[in-house]
Amino acid sequence: MTSITHLTVEDIRFPTSRSLDGSDAMNAAPDYSATYVTLHTDAGLKGNGLTFTIGRGNELCVKAVESLAYLVEGETLETITADMGSFWRRITTSDSQLRWTGPEKGVIHLATAAIVNALWDLWAKSEGKPVWKLLVDMSPEQLVKSLDFRFVSDVLTPQEALGLLKRQAAGRDAREAELREHGYPGYTTSAGWLGYPDDKVRRLAREALAEGWTHFKQKVGGDLEEDRRRAQILREEIGWDRALMMDANQMWDVDEAIANMRQLAEFDPLWIEEPTSPDDILGHAEIRHRLGSIGVATGEHCHNRVMFKQLLQAEAIDYCQLDAARLGGLNEVIVVLLMAAKYGVPVCPHAGGVGLCEYVQHVSMFDYIAVSGSLEGRILEYVDHLHEHFEHPVVIRKGHYQVPTAPGYSITLKADSLAEHTYPNGPAWQTH
Repeated sequence: MTSITHLTVEDIRFPTSRSLDGSDAMNAAPDYSATYVTLHTDAGLKGNGLTFTIGRGNELCVKAVESLAYLVEGETLETITADMGSFWRRITTSDSQLRWTGPEKGVIHLATAAIVNALWDLWAKSEGKPVWKLLVDMSPEQLVKSLDFRFVSDVLTPQEALGLLKRQAAGRDAREAELREHGYPGYTTSAGWLGYPDDKVRRLAREALAEGWTHFKQKVGGDLEEDRRRAQILREEIGWDRALMMDANQMWDVDEAIANMRQLAEFDPLWIEEPTSPDDILGHAEIRHRLGSIGVATGEHCHNRVMFKQLLQAEAIDYCQLDAARLGGLNEVIVVLLMAAKYGVPVCPHAGGVGLCEYVQHVSMFDYIAVSGSLEGRILEYVDHLHEHFEHPVVIRKGHYQVPTAPGYSITLKADSLAEHTYPNGPAWQTH
């Protein structure tokens, strides 16, 4: 038996605001940050997980992790993994005082994600498999037992989930072989940050084309004429036979989103992402209904599986953009994958930020092999920031994520990167 002896958590921040990497209409100068969890065991094996923030407030997530630590310390990995569904409910509901600060949303749920994902990392490492492969190799029954269907069983029962997984079982090996040969299709956001000057946008777009990217995303939501001008620049560089997506990062009211996107429609956007408040389910439905040919995408700020259930029920989204570190870890992510598969909505996870690309490559590959069985409409976000800090970073070739092979969730940070970027005393912060 492998006992989790203790948990440590670190406040890690990268000063990305200095170069405006990650800048958009709502978040003008983010410092990409991680609440970084390590689970220590008596076997010497360690599990790592993180949740993503953009700077100030990361210390709140650190404190929340410390408050939840007692729920895993002293437990054995084997006891937890024998019934991950029950464990997930326990970590999200057994301490009603902590749950009150959510419930299942905000800082406490971000902290939950860091711990839960660290457990999946530990489990995969103990099995010598990457997380996507650990999931693919599970039986449908074992997968379903790992999930909690509370509050969503009106649209997806465990029996329905089992049926969805069993229907895809026959083609798993072929889809896995296809991914190993070709990779998973991605799109780049790296040329479209709002704070970049025009010459940098042009240069980055040309470099991305040379690297084989065929899908590009532009940040919008500031000044409409600036949005139009930057869209024109991108279309001049990428042409009209490649896809352009737009992301407003929650800046607009419902009617404003509709009016602005009608103005931007001439640039043929595939979707508008987060056009309004991420909590406004009916607002997204109204935007989708009235925009027609432009898809609506959202989910990176969607708190939990219940919100995704309602977005799907209301036919409010064309693309489901779940976030691996905002939902309560991989267990809840899989529930959303299954609901989206039932409703026929493609999952295109959010992957901006530190570590999110490393996480969601596993999510999307598992989705294709075992859940949806399809790549239609599915494309995975990529940003080129901060991967050098991970022991096993994502690998991109010709606009495709390559299949990760190292055991775990690809989220272990290098020791020297941790030391350099610990906030506020790491060297990276001494010259800020």
